[in-house]
Amino acid sequence: MDKIKVLFAGESWFFTTTETKGFDQFTIGGYETEIGRVREVMKDYAEITHIPAHLVLQEFPTTAEELKNYDVVILSDVGANTFLLHPDTFFRSIPTPNRLQAIARYVEEGGAFGMMGGYMTFMGIEGKGKWHNTVIEELLPVTMMEGDDREEHPEGLVLEINPQSHPLLAGMPEKWPPLLGYNKLAAKKDADVVISWKGDPVLALGTYGEGRSFAWASDCAPHWMPADFCESDCNRMLWERVLNWVTKRN
Repeated sequence: MDKIKVLFAGESWFFTTTETKGFDQFTIGGYETEIGRVREVMKDYAEITHIPAHLVLQEFPTTAEELKNYDVVILSDVGANTFLLHPDTFFRSIPTPNRLQAIARYVEEGGAFGMMGGYMTFMGIEGKGKWHNTVIEELLPVTMMEGDDREEHPEGLVLEINPQSHPLLAGMPEKWPPLLGYNKLAAKKDADVVISWKGDPVLALGTYGEGRSFAWASDCAPHWMPADFCESDCNRMLWERVLNWVTKRN
């Protein structure tokens, strides 16, 4: 079977560091991304086209027809403003295509969509993700909080899975490596909650029109997902099954 074609947006960042050494000071900066870890996890079953967060407005499709070149669209750690505030609109008050509406139409017409957690996904740190009350929230199987939705667990939270509780978990280990946090969400009444932590959905599945969607409340790589989890067999197995489900391959 052909690999699943994934359009993956986000999971990248720039950084600036200022070092002070006595009287003197200097600044360094750089760019980082964790897409390499995601590619490694999914390499056997997915072909990933990555759009870094800073290139979303230049490269992310503006129509549902363009999105249909992919089997599934995934957003990770990138906020709604990045999709909505094109320079022509922000600086010059010129109307521009709404990429969120394009995603919704794509899913409604049979496409697949997923959102992965992080500091700029769902609502994120200080609510700056700003996905609440968007059409993306409508198509996901979860609802979001009004403000900062982070649940930080520096001590590590260990998901304990009942492999008999859901087909996606069949044959998987009961105890997984720890995660370090997640975005607090609420499952919609028709959502299929596959994994939860103290009543909060960690993995939820749903439908929207003719398409399907999923919400993964934690990270897909460090920092909330430590290397031990990211590189584990259960992580590889889980994402193969989730992608197969959301793209209707099983």
